[in-house]
Formats: sequence, C-alpha cells, structure tokens
Amino acid sequence: LGAAGSSHDAAAYSGFDRQTRALSGLLARLMAITPPDPSHPGLSDALGAVRLGLGYRALGTQDGRAFLRVLPMPIADHLDDWFESDALRAALAWRGVRYSAMGPRDAGSTQTFLADTAGTREGAAGETVFVRGGPAALAGALAAAATAAGVTIRTGATVVSVRTRGDRASGVVLTDGEEIEAAVVVSGLDPKHTLLSLLDPALLGPHLGWQAGNLRLKGSVAKVNLALSDLPAFEGLADQDDARRRLRGRIVLAPSVAAIDRAADAVKAGRIAEHPVLEATIPSLVDPTLVDGSAPARHVMSVLVQGTPYHRRVGDWDADREALGDRVMAELETVARGIGGQVVARQVLTPLDLERDHGLTEGHPLHGEPALDQWFAWRPLLGFASYRLPVDGLYLCASGAHPGGGVTGWPGQNAAREVLADRRRRPGWRGMPSRDAA
Repeated sequence: LGAAGSSHDAAAYSGFDRQTRALSGLLARLMAITPPDPSHPGLSDALGAVRLGLGYRALGTQDGRAFLRVLPMPIADHLDDWFESDALRAALAWRGVRYSAMGPRDAGSTQTFLADTAGTREGAAGETVFVRGGPAALAGALAAAATAAGVTIRTGATVVSVRTRGDRASGVVLTDGEEIEAAVVVSGLDPKHTLLSLLDPALLGPHLGWQAGNLRLKGSVAKVNLALSDLPAFEGLADQDDARRRLRGRIVLAPSVAAIDRAADAVKAGRIAEHPVLEATIPSLVDPTLVDGSAPARHVMSVLVQGTPYHRRVGDWDADREALGDRVMAELETVARGIGGQVVARQVLTPLDLERDHGLTEGHPLHGEPALDQWFAWRPLLGFASYRLPVDGLYLCASGAHPGGGVTGWPGQNAAREVLADRRRRPGWRGMPSRDAA
C-alpha cells in the first residue's frame, strides 16, 4: 500500500478489510442456504429467514446498515468511499467483475466482490488457491470418492435429452440412442442448456421457455496457457527470491478502474477490448510437479483474459484465435520484458472454444451472469432457486444455480441436500435404490 503512494490508503485498508470480512461472512451464510420462493414461502423459508435475521443482527448497527447500502452498489463507488489510489481501487474492483460482462460502474458489482470473498480467509485481498497436481487432480479425487461410494462414472457419454414419464423425470438419452433410467436426474450443465436443449418445450410452456431464453450468459472471457522456459522477470521484482514469493498469487494487469470499464464497454459493443484485463497465475511456483524437470518448460502460466465477447459484431473467433494470443503477449511484455522469448508452447482458448470443448454455453465460466437479477432467489429464475426444475425429479447443481461462483462446491452441496430432503419427504421415493440417479 505504501508503494501505491498513499499513506491515507494504508491507514484505511485495515478498516476496509474488517468490514469486508464482516459483510462477506453474512453473505457466506446466504450462500450456504436454499433461497426461498417469495411467491410461495414455506415454514422452512421462515425458519431460514429467522436464522439470517439473527446473523444480520450480529453485524451490529454500523455494519448492518453498510450491508444494505453497499450490496447493490457499483464496486467503483464503494471503493471510492475508501481509497485514493486508482491502482489499488483497480486491483480490488477487478474481483467484482471477474468472469462477467459487468464493469466496475455497474450496479451489484459490490455483491460480486463480497461473494468472491465469502468463505475465504484472506479478506479484502482475496484468496489464491491451487490444487496440488492441477485441476485434473481435483477431478480425480472427486471421482475416486464417488467411485468408492458406489457411483459409476461414464465419460464421453453426452446427454441429449431428459426422459420423462408423466410429469416427472425418468432418465436420460445419450447421443448414441442409449436410454438410462433414473428416478432422479441432476444436471451439472447451465440452466439455459438444461431447460431449452434437454427438455421437451411442451413441458416448459411458452412463458417459462421465454424466461429461460432470456437468461444472460454473456461470455466475455478467454484463456491463454503458456509453457515457459524460465520465470518471467516482472518489472519491480529484481530480487529472485522476492519475485518467487510475490508471484505465487494473482498478477492483475488492470492499471485503473477506467481501464476495466473500457474492457467491459468493448464487450457490450461486441468487440475485443484493445487492452483486455489480464489475471495471470504461475501455479508451478506453488506446485513444481506441474512441470517435468527434464522438459524445456520450467514454469506454466495461466492467463485469464477479460474483454473478449462471445457475441462479436465483426470477426470470427476461429480466424482470430492466434491474434488474440499475440495481443495478450503484447500486454504481458509491458510488465515482463522478454516473456515472449521464454514461451515454449502456447494454447489460446476463445469463448467459442470454451463452449465447444468444455460445454460452457456462450463461453460463460459461471453458467450465467452474477448480476443482482440473476442472484439468490433469482438464480437461475424466480421460483426455481431451490435447485428443483419444473419437471419433478430434475435438479440443477452447478454454477448456474445459487450461489453461482467458481469452484466452491456450494451449489452441488446445496442441491444434494434438497435431493435427499425430497427423498425423505416423499413416500414414493423411500424404496428408491441409492444408485438410481443420473
């Protein structure tokens, strides 16, 4: 903070961090519950409201008022109340718009910032966590736990529709025509794809079909993965030991709040930002097993690129893929001279690639915008935030469901709780085999 040139900000930061931890703590309680249906509230909703009310009361008068005031605010306005340094404001504001098409001047981006903090230990600074062995190791650990519990996992088996019998789900159909019967179907796909591509439109009806079609999945994120021959020399980090320590977290290239805003404006206009916002990590500094000691690459860098709209007015992502990679490298060169000469291999994933290769509709990593009108009781749609979809026995369990976000496990845990609750409540399910689910 001293390096940012503001003694005021250094003094203000501890108060901001304290408030952020307090407000995100209450938000974490919201994220761990099943949202109520305001149009049909039940007893469990009333009990949940009482518990949340007690949590809100525990904030105290000052933080309680702050919670209600700042939650719908643009993150830029919230940070203006605390800090002078534009560089510091930009570093913090970035976490309020990451993975979304929102800009820091958009309403509700403070809620996104607080949600990114909820459940973590590092407060306003945010938390950077790497899985030892990479994301594949996490998937492997989850698969091993599921297999040990008796689950059969089939990869390469794409579901093309959800079967129904009467008014409830009865299984799924695969691309090769195979039908798998199940009393419960839980979808880890986004709500738009689940509702519009897997269900018979007659089951939705025109109004719900129209609502599902209007779900906003404005993908604006690309990814560039780099294999590097050495650790890049970042500006201001001449000491190698100091560099290795500081570069273990997130490296954000967002010089000002206005720069983040311009990247968001470019997305809204359907064009690639001239200067996209970058968030880079070097996970090999934390986990050296990610690189083979005998290989030319000694480090790997993952770069999140924001300001890259899935829907473009002009241009084609397949034709412009490598040009985007070149633009990202040019931005990195401004803070790490010579990094281009260290690249052993490069992979560029456009929003279109994220859709085609990873199943992210419109390339949206969060399965839907995290704005206030697609959050809590409105995620994915009002009346369906309980993880139950309009067909009995069909549930949603991924980021398109409450509370959204990245790899937190919250949507899946909450959805599993509701599936099990339905099984206990409904006599017809009590004889259901424990593995009778898809």
